Amino acid sequence: IVDQIMAGVPPHRREAVRRIVDRAEAIASAIADARPGDVILLEGPIGAGKSSLARAFIRARLGREEDVPSPTFTLVQVYDADGVEILHADLYRLTHPDEVFELGLDAAFDTAITLVEWPDRLGRHLPPDALRIRLTRSVAGAAVARLDTIESAARAISASPRATRSEVTTPRARR
Repeated sequence: IVDQIMAGVPPHRREAVRRIVDRAEAIASAIADARPGDVILLEGPIGAGKSSLARAFIRARLGREEDVPSPTFTLVQVYDADGVEILHADLYRLTHPDEVFELGLDAAFDTAITLVEWPDRLGRHLPPDALRIRLTRSVAGAAVARLDTIESAARAISASPRATRSEVTTPRARR
C-alpha cells in the first residue's frame, strides 16, 4: 500500500514523504501495545502526518497490510484487531464538542483503543489521561513528534523495546 501511495507522489517529493511514512511507522510500532480504554490524540497541522501515523498504528496492531482509509468524510472508521476494537476518528469537521456523543466516542474512550485526529474539537470532553502526540515540522522541514501523557503511561511507552530516544521525547506528567 505504501508503494501505491508513493507511486502517486511527484518524484521530487518522494524522499520527504518516505521520511514521514517511516517516522509514522516507527512511532506507531512504539505505541502498538495500547489497550482498550487507551485514547491517543493526534495533533498537528494539515499534512503533519496524523493520518499516516494512525494508518501505521492500525496496520501494526492488525499485524497485516490493510486498506486504512482516512475518516475525513465518515468521521469514524472502526477496526477489529483480534477482538479489540480500534476507532480512528477525524474530528476536523465537527462544529461543536457535544457532537462526540453522536459519534459514540464517549463510550469508545472506555472500551476501545481510540485514535483521534484534531482532538481540540473535543473541547471539555478531552480525556484527561489520553496520550497526546504532537506532530510538527522542524525549521529544516523534518517531521518531529512529541509525546505527552500522564506519568505512568509515559513510563510504559518509553520502556517499550521498540521505542528509541529519537522516537519518544521526554513526556511531561499532567497535573
